[in-house]
Amino acid sequence: MSGERRTAYILLFLLAVIWGSSFILMKRGLEVYTPYQIGAIRMLTAVLSLLPFIYNKIRTIEKAKWKWLILAGYMGSGIPSILFPLAETHISSALAGMINSLTPVFTFTLGLMFFNMKGDRQKFAGLVIGLIGAILFILGGSGGIGDVSPYALLVVLATVCYGLSVNTIRTHLLSIDPITNTGMTLLFVGIPMGIYLFSTDFVVRTQNTEGSAFSLMCIVVLAIFGTTISTVLFNRLIRVGGALVASSVTYLIPIVALIWGLFDGEKPEVLHYVGFVVIIAGVYLINQRRKN
Repeated sequence: MSGERRTAYILLFLLAVIWGSSFILMKRGLEVYTPYQIGAIRMLTAVLSLLPFIYNKIRTIEKAKWKWLILAGYMGSGIPSILFPLAETHISSALAGMINSLTPVFTFTLGLMFFNMKGDRQKFAGLVIGLIGAILFILGGSGGIGDVSPYALLVVLATVCYGLSVNTIRTHLLSIDPITNTGMTLLFVGIPMGIYLFSTDFVVRTQNTEGSAFSLMCIVVLAIFGTTISTVLFNRLIRVGGALVASSVTYLIPIVALIWGLFDGEKPEVLHYVGFVVIIAGVYLINQRRKN
C-alpha cells in the first residue's frame, strides 16, 4: 500500500470517528444546556479557534461574496447546530446519526433544482430510494413503527440545510481557500450566536449545575474537532485520496454514531435499520460514476 493511500485511509478513519461521535457529544451537552445554548457554544468556540488563521484575510474577501458566506454559514453550521440537539431531546443520538446520511441525497436534489447540477437515471433512482429511506425513518418514529416523530423531521431539515450549504460553496465560494472559507462562514454565525449565548442563563447553568464542566467540555470538543480540525482533515483527504474516497465518509459516520448509541444503551427500532440501509443504497447510486 502506497504512503498516500495509507494516509487517505487514516484520514478517513479519523473523520468518521470525529463526525460520528458528534451526536453522542451533543447528547452529553443536553444534560446541562438547552439546544440553543449548545449551538451557540459550538459556533462561538469554532470561530474563536479559527480567528487567528483568518484575521489577516478578512479584508481580502470580496464584498460580493459576503452574502454567500452568510448563507453557507447559517445553512451549513448555524441552523443545524441547533436542529440536531433539539431533535435529540426526543430521538436517540444513533437515530440522528443515521438520518444524517441523507445529506448527499438533498445535496443532489437542491443541486438539480437550483444549481444547474446534471443527473442521469441512476442518480434519480438513488434520489428516490434515499427519500424512501427517509420516510421509513420518520414512520419508525421514536418509539415504534407508526409512531411518527416530528423531531426526526428536524434532522431531515438539517440535512436539507447542509445540502444548500454544500451547493452554495461549490457554486460561489470555491475561489476562497478552505480554512478562510470555513472561518468566514463561522464568523458571521459565531459572533451573533455568542452574543445570544451570554444573554441566556449560560453562566448560571455552568456555575451551579452538577456535571456542567463535563457537558461544556463535550461541546467544546465537538466545536474544535467536529468543525475546525475536521475541515483541515477533510480537505487533506480530498487531496491525497480523491473525491470518491472522501465521499465514502458518508457511509461510516452513521456506523460510528450507531456504535456510540448502542454503547450508551440506545435501541433503534427495526424500521430505523431498514431505513438506514435504504438511504445508504440511494447515496451509493448518487455517488457512483457510471461506466461508459
